[in-house]
Amino acid sequence: MQGQLDVENLRCAYDALTVVKDLSFSVAAGDIACLLGPSGCGKSTILRAIAGFEPVMDGRISLDSKTISTPSGILAPEKRGIGMVFQDYALFPHLNIQQNLEFGLSKVDPAHRKERTLELLELVDLHGYEHRFPHELSGGQQQRVALARALAPKPSLLLLDEPFSNLDAELRTRLGLDVRLILKELEMSAILVTHDQKEAFAMADHIGVIDQGRIQQWGRPFELYHEPVNRFVASFIGQGCFIPGTTISHESFDSELGQIKGNRAYNFPMQSRVDILIRPDDIVFSSESRLHGVVTAKTFAGTNTHYQIKLPSEREIQASFPSHQDLNLGDTVHFALDAEHLIAYPAE
Repeated sequence: MQGQLDVENLRCAYDALTVVKDLSFSVAAGDIACLLGPSGCGKSTILRAIAGFEPVMDGRISLDSKTISTPSGILAPEKRGIGMVFQDYALFPHLNIQQNLEFGLSKVDPAHRKERTLELLELVDLHGYEHRFPHELSGGQQQRVALARALAPKPSLLLLDEPFSNLDAELRTRLGLDVRLILKELEMSAILVTHDQKEAFAMADHIGVIDQGRIQQWGRPFELYHEPVNRFVASFIGQGCFIPGTTISHESFDSELGQIKGNRAYNFPMQSRVDILIRPDDIVFSSESRLHGVVTAKTFAGTNTHYQIKLPSEREIQASFPSHQDLNLGDTVHFALDAEHLIAYPAE
């Protein structure tokens, strides 16, 4: 494992409570990584340890091949060359935008500070806002200023701790895409911490799914969705539900939806009971199919409508159909199964 940032066998604890244990990952130069998981899983503690705000009980953190944290020594946060963007913007209310940005440029020649400030405001699409104060800006604009201030000293790595959680959903999505474009333009490495998988999918090249202080899976968004390594990842990423099945070959299972054949082999014993994950996009509207169920819930989502469908067994699955195929509650719908990526686990 060798990247711009390397975290090796990390353990962090508060008194006797271990919150991060035996955790390792690597972030390549120019890569945007994400630590994704539910509240309390340890992801913010990992970020704070990388920033230098938390001590390391075991393991090592290295940046640009230089050790910055071990149990025996910790490099001060201001000497790490790391920028950080917080959830609450953390702007100085009594300073205008130019002064806020210049705060991180104390080591830059005064003659070049204004030039650097205007360059950053141009980068985050806030040209002409240098004399305004934080309270005169919207939440999204304040977060852009916070990003520009973190980028001002040209750090080696940028850390983003739930940076968009105070914004409304539409702005959060738009700003996340904008920030990704800015970071890619600068070829800057970054780590995002979030509990929002849509945000993670939109921004990150690689995602580490965290549960109880451990990385359950590290991979590209496509891999996490279509090839989850365990039940937690399968349940946490995306939508879907499990239906029971029986192994009839290493690549196929029998179920109430018929025989399901997948894209990979499992080593389950024949006739063993399994739980098969069915995603909404595995269900395809088909008026000629023998498979059917009754619509029990629906949510309109613009281009698609998400349905809850009760099977004859009383078990429910989820489906996502193009919104022009408008079904009502109580309607019987016929569908086919198109599960290219078969995901199954031993039955619980």
